[in-house]
Amino acid sequence: MRILVIGNGAREHAIAFKLLHSPLVDKIFVVPGNAGTKSIAENVPIAITDSNAIGTFAQDQDIQLTIVGPEAPLSLGIVDHFESLGLPIFGPTKSATLIESSKVFAKQLMEKYHIPCAKGRIFNSYTEAITYVESHPLPLVIKADGLAAGKGVVIAQCREEARHAVCNIMKRRIFGAAGDTIIIDECLEGNEVSLIAVTDGKNVIPMVPACDYKRVFDEDQGTNTGGMGSYSPPSFFGEEEINTAVETILEPTVAALAKEGIIYRGVLYAGLMLTDEGMKVLEFNARFGDPETQVILPRLKSDLMELLLGVTHNTLTDVRVEWINDACVGVIMASGGYPGQYQTGYPIVGLEKLPEDILVFHAGTKHVSPGVIQTDGGRVLTIVGTGSNIAKARANVYSSITQVHFENCHYRTDIASREIP
Repeated sequence: MRILVIGNGAREHAIAFKLLHSPLVDKIFVVPGNAGTKSIAENVPIAITDSNAIGTFAQDQDIQLTIVGPEAPLSLGIVDHFESLGLPIFGPTKSATLIESSKVFAKQLMEKYHIPCAKGRIFNSYTEAITYVESHPLPLVIKADGLAAGKGVVIAQCREEARHAVCNIMKRRIFGAAGDTIIIDECLEGNEVSLIAVTDGKNVIPMVPACDYKRVFDEDQGTNTGGMGSYSPPSFFGEEEINTAVETILEPTVAALAKEGIIYRGVLYAGLMLTDEGMKVLEFNARFGDPETQVILPRLKSDLMELLLGVTHNTLTDVRVEWINDACVGVIMASGGYPGQYQTGYPIVGLEKLPEDILVFHAGTKHVSPGVIQTDGGRVLTIVGTGSNIAKARANVYSSITQVHFENCHYRTDIASREIP
């Protein structure tokens, strides 16, 4: 089969890497890709938001399945466009993607169908939002309604921080139209986990859980990012918790969407909090998580292509999914200044020095010439270590990551440290 992967991040590199191991896959194209995908696939210089050009390419190249990585093309309706052309594609439709692209839609859906989530209120008035933060218990979680590249959520510990967040989102418009409406939630406490599942609109198959790290600095300091690292499996989320999440959250959400006239096919990602009151939803995403995918897919023993085809061909009940017991720890190497302003174009050195059992998934990288790779984004690389347990996987990645360097590089040193006694 000829496969097209849309995206240029480490998530898409990990997807292409895993698909390469499938006997069903003959050739992989990546739009637009990065230096990492260039080494295992053919990069195609088309913008991820140009659905027409991507559709034409898929037709011309006889692509037999397209897999959408990022949320932006999904929210713009690339799946709907491909379906109108009769082209097979893995991902939810534009209306289904509202589960991620509109936090208001997700909140109202969960409240209507009694899917457990944080208590909160929706605001489209700046004045009313400010009045609310002045009188309600802290901390408060302030969320932009629309897509904000994983950076649209602020946990405000004090009134000043809450006022500043509301002002940034609704008045200064740092996320543009995503800040037309906001949600202010209570702050849930407990262990946080990401559970990614695939669904054909009726059946749900969960993947293994992972934990990610959103804050830019160690000990969860600094601003939110798209993710600075991840690990799998978390010790506190086993088979019992996975089954509970599927039965009380994932399956009811897919069923709720169906009742609303939306058949959800693709990946459904649930960010969950294990509170004293039970498991609750923090957020939904409509695609594979990043950086979680980079530590989940290396643990997949089964054929990823068979799983994706089970969704698109409505044969998911025939697919058996198996996982290896090894743990994975992934650490993001980012440009200095990220998620704020940063510079690119720095040579990356030392990749060839890494041990064979270390996985490297590229994100913001550019192939300049043979043997020369430069930085080309905020999150540059995900370095992944594996081992028979978290401690060994963590030791593996941190003993190796020092071999890689680029100017002003930055990474957290505490990924998965909470799992170490």
